[in-house]
Amino acid sequence: MKRVLITGGAGFIGSHLCELFLSKDYEVVCIDNFLTGKPENIGNLKSEKRFRLLEQDVSKNINFPDPVDLVLHFASPASPFDYHRYPIQTLKVGALGTHNALGLAKDKKSAFLLASTSEVYGDPQIHPQNEDYWGHVNPIGPRGVYDEAKRFAEAMTLAYHRTHGVNTKIVRIFNTYGPRMQPNDGRAIPAFIAEALNGEPITVFGNGSQTRSFCFIEDLIDGIYRLSLKDYHEPVNIGNPNEMNILQLAEKIKELVGSHSSIIFKELPQDDPKVRRPDITRAKTILGWEPKVNLVTGLTKTIGYFKELKKEKGVLQWQK
Repeated sequence: MKRVLITGGAGFIGSHLCELFLSKDYEVVCIDNFLTGKPENIGNLKSEKRFRLLEQDVSKNINFPDPVDLVLHFASPASPFDYHRYPIQTLKVGALGTHNALGLAKDKKSAFLLASTSEVYGDPQIHPQNEDYWGHVNPIGPRGVYDEAKRFAEAMTLAYHRTHGVNTKIVRIFNTYGPRMQPNDGRAIPAFIAEALNGEPITVFGNGSQTRSFCFIEDLIDGIYRLSLKDYHEPVNIGNPNEMNILQLAEKIKELVGSHSSIIFKELPQDDPKVRRPDITRAKTILGWEPKVNLVTGLTKTIGYFKELKKEKGVLQWQK
């Protein structure tokens, strides 16, 4: 039986990956310090015999004595609200955490997969974004702590491959959504759903003309799994190339919720990207992957999750 170690395994994406690898008959070791991960995300896995949870801060060290076949490094604050609240921790897990996770993979002679992000492209000057684009990033802006942490993590990952021969892979994750997102993480889809379900005005930043491309979580983790099996070391974009503007997204969520909320506008945050759309040619060619879940289907599942959350909580709290 193969063993995968997933840092940040109690997070939104990490918890779905834990489930996926269990379904593929792996033994899964989840490491999380619960800075932004949630115990309830993995609550249904604790009775599974092939699942282990270790509460550790990977920025300090990773203690695991047994053999490992694959290390997935997904530990990091990932939403604007979280990395603005934890800027130092975000930089440390991108630098020290990546170093420690790569050191573990080198020591165990295991494969290694880094969770990078479309934010390495910054506010892009080419559209759509392909993996050969070097990006347009403000290193000292408020988003720089996340953008540069991931850019450094990519450089460290390729250095371990070139210097030590570690079998590394890098996934650049574009906007992803689905169940287990937190209503207060500052991203558009959970914020819009929470506001609509609460009967509050839906807050759009800027004039709503900035674009995003939204990938459902099931499609994302399928792409990550396929990449984990490949002997390919350059970054690979995983995301949905169907692009829409933020105002269109707000209107679609309002419609699907059946909400009478108004839509209000606030100032666009500094360095917020004006466009975001992946070129997935490499994923199609190398992995045979492309997204399958359309936006309405994915949003309907996500809204269902938030409705259940609202029943438990009474009101969905989020940060305006």
